[in-house]
Amino acid sequence: MAAVSFAQNIVGLKDLKPEKEFDNIFIKKVSDDDYQSTFVIWVKQKVRLHKHEHHSENIYVLEGKGEMVIGDEKFVIKKGDYFNIPKNTPHGLKVLSSSPVKVLSIQSPQFLGQDRIFLED
Repeated sequence: MAAVSFAQNIVGLKDLKPEKEFDNIFIKKVSDDDYQSTFVIWVKQKVRLHKHEHHSENIYVLEGKGEMVIGDEKFVIKKGDYFNIPKNTPHGLKVLSSSPVKVLSIQSPQFLGQDRIFLED
């Protein structure tokens, strides 16, 4: 007889808040394994244009409003929006709301913080 086990990591995203004051960006890791890293990210002003050579990123907007750039496209994002950023695609964000933009970011494969290449704005 084989035993099967797994761990559940249940996070209440609606009530999740940054643990400290921050100037522009606060990142909280909520899940991580060899195949993905999941973060909640708060942005007060902007995210500089950058890309990930080896990661794709899925974004779900939890709060706020901003102007998103992905490749050659520019569009407004708001609560409830979902989009995908393919690997090696330039992307950045300018916050348009008075409160921070809060997103759920799922990067795959696992993101170890070494695959963020900043580009000229």
